[in-house]
Amino acid sequence: MGIGKQSLFSLLVPRPRRRDAVVVSPSTETKIGLGDLPESCLAEVMMHLDPTQVCRLAMVNKAFMSASEADFVWESKLPKNYEDVMERVFKDEEFELKGSCKRDIYSKLCAPKFFDDGTKKIWLDKSTSKTCMLISSNELSITGIDDRRYWTRILTDESMFLNVAYLKQIWWFEVDGEIEFPFPPGTYSLFFRIQLGRSHRRRFGRHSCKSEHVHGWDKKPVIFQVSTQKGQTTTKQCYLKEEPGKWIHCHAGDFSIANSTFGSTKIKFSMTQTDCTHTKGGLCVDSVVIYPCENREMLVCS
Repeated sequence: MGIGKQSLFSLLVPRPRRRDAVVVSPSTETKIGLGDLPESCLAEVMMHLDPTQVCRLAMVNKAFMSASEADFVWESKLPKNYEDVMERVFKDEEFELKGSCKRDIYSKLCAPKFFDDGTKKIWLDKSTSKTCMLISSNELSITGIDDRRYWTRILTDESMFLNVAYLKQIWWFEVDGEIEFPFPPGTYSLFFRIQLGRSHRRRFGRHSCKSEHVHGWDKKPVIFQVSTQKGQTTTKQCYLKEEPGKWIHCHAGDFSIANSTFGSTKIKFSMTQTDCTHTKGGLCVDSVVIYPCENREMLVCS
């Protein structure tokens, strides 16, 4: 029951004391703090906090710690289709979904995880409860990738997958890919992580970039396309004029997953420059990045 105006006023403004009233010293008064609230009340409050705030409160005392372990607190932080995501990512591991508490499931999803033979990496964004994903260039369909006159694989620690595809020179540039995954509902942005020039490690761990092969990207724009099985299609184009040696995230487009979507959604994407009037080269292709649209600026500015 709520506190009425009269009773609230009486708590804030003390009444005049009668002459025969017994004075109680402050040391004998019962002090009530947040820790004295029922755990169910504390847990209800934590449902409306973000995971970082919940973890901080859990360190206050035992009552907060116990309240933070409630399943319904962490279930509110999980995506609606978390069971589908777990089944897709952890299908090769012995992880009992039914017997695990929601906090452990949440922690499992937030930790970056390689899957599909190490060609993809996934984690849960803590602020949006949406999927973040990296797709290796090894998983992409690249025209001429098996011909060493045009492409080569480079080992590098500048990639999450420890290798990138490097284009020496080609007439027809085309990189395609697709992913079928149970994305949680929301809007996502898709990027290509690329670099003009060829990076290599010098002595003492320093990196440098060779840019002698960089050419052709200022003559015609690169075309990016993203499409879904539901008929969504976005197309954009841009010239690659960035400074060699700098990794950039080129925004290819956005796609949305409706709340009513069940199961997996297939996303197709491409990066092309197929004007054969000139060659182009000197480009590193590392990966494709999928991020919640709310966090798009984190990649655009990186």
